Amino acid sequence: MLSPQTPVAGRSSSELLAAESEMGAVTLRVANLDVMTSYYSKAVRLTLLAHEGATADHPARSILGRVGNPIVILEHAPELKHASPHEAGLFHTAILFESEEDLATAVYSVAMAYPGSFTGSADHLVSLAFYFDDPEGNGIELYWDRPRSVWTRDSGGGIEMGVHPLDPNTFIRTHATQEAMDAAGVRNAKVGHVHLSVGDIPTATEFYINRLGFEWTTGNDRALFVSAGGYHHHMAMNVWNSRGAGPRQQTLGLGLVRIDVPTADDLGTLVERLGHHGIRTRDDGSTLEFNDPWLNTIQVTALA
Repeated sequence: MLSPQTPVAGRSSSELLAAESEMGAVTLRVANLDVMTSYYSKAVRLTLLAHEGATADHPARSILGRVGNPIVILEHAPELKHASPHEAGLFHTAILFESEEDLATAVYSVAMAYPGSFTGSADHLVSLAFYFDDPEGNGIELYWDRPRSVWTRDSGGGIEMGVHPLDPNTFIRTHATQEAMDAAGVRNAKVGHVHLSVGDIPTATEFYINRLGFEWTTGNDRALFVSAGGYHHHMAMNVWNSRGAGPRQQTLGLGLVRIDVPTADDLGTLVERLGHHGIRTRDDGSTLEFNDPWLNTIQVTALA
């Protein structure tokens, strides 16, 4: 899946996000906070870490995650409308589980609580993935990674990923356990990657690779996969439903994509790089915020 926009290898560290960078919690703007909180807690089996009431400055919101680690932040925005399926925005939030048992248990839980929300599954060679839509139509991927030692490279130098059959019923029968169900609150999970719908791949390549500093891992003229530190992908962008889409309006759905970098120095390097490219940012010293070409908001935070 070699892309015609594949960047040249050998970029300096000042041109790249730190190798240890990871994705943070995804914020979703939601119409029905109670229904969405129930879905992510009771079906996806995330823990409600906090519920904050509305204030003059902030809407009511629920923060859900595992082991104190936020994964999804739901912000109440009943005044907003749903976006068209052909607009730019969120394709899916991908939640990464530590074991096949944890993944199978989560898939079983969602399928039992919301049987009509399942949209597909696939063996991607690097991972096993199951796809759902939440009650407001936001895509979710639940997945587990195979060890990096078994990942391979394709003829174009990218990490080889595919789409092969994966039967959910067989996977659940083989791996789901009551122990994993009972221990869901104490077993970790995190946002493994975020997949966006965008208007075109060359613009996504220029922004996410050449400016933000991710590295290309694979792609073609319809989809782009990028990462830091050799992961198969921390972010992806596709035009499968959204080719030609322009900047987003304020709608329900994606509110914020977070990226965590290791240190303040890493954040400072990013500030300089984005400034060099003329990208307007909002910077309070520990958190940097800016928009991509489709007005998806990206927030980058230094962990130390």
